[in-house]
Amino acid sequence: MMFWFLITLGITGVLSSMTSLWLQTKSSESMKYEVAGFSASKDKLFDFSGRQYSQKSDLEKFNWKPTKVLYTVFPKEGDVIGTLEMVALNKTVRIIQGTSRTQLKKGAGHYINSALPGEIDNCVISGHRETAFLGIGKLVIGDRLVVTTSAGTFVYEVVETRIVAEDDTTVIVPSDDAMLTLTTCYPFNTPGYSPERYIVSAILIESD
Repeated sequence: MMFWFLITLGITGVLSSMTSLWLQTKSSESMKYEVAGFSASKDKLFDFSGRQYSQKSDLEKFNWKPTKVLYTVFPKEGDVIGTLEMVALNKTVRIIQGTSRTQLKKGAGHYINSALPGEIDNCVISGHRETAFLGIGKLVIGDRLVVTTSAGTFVYEVVETRIVAEDDTTVIVPSDDAMLTLTTCYPFNTPGYSPERYIVSAILIESD
């Protein structure tokens, strides 16, 4: 009798530990999505190429894709590769190749390992909240971002804004669509070190 009692007790303990571990995992997963600015659970989000969007229609309503090679020469670090116009803010800034302190003093910096403007993939551009991206928090879904480079003029539409931790790698993930991602430090009015980043995601809707 004692033998079976000990066996039963052992099985109960294992099941209890497994349940506790599962609950911790679910709690951690939920927290990750809240940090990324979502209040919904993971199951209620739509996943496009590793990115999460709260509305599936944000990407389904666009189908424009470039059909030719846009850049035959990859820009060197420090080159001015174009301009970014934030139409709603009546603001235009230069886009510099690279995101070092030197480049970001001159304008917004293009993350070298991301796609170039107009290309199918994720084009990531960073800027200081006090200068190049001053007022970026006023952009809303539907606003237009116009990027002009040697390859032409590319019009993007904002589909999402969110706040993430500074080490959130989802900001620079690849995409099957022509995307533009703007990043800057957050909070906007806190001087010095910033533990978070403000993200604006836009999708290409037309090209000239």
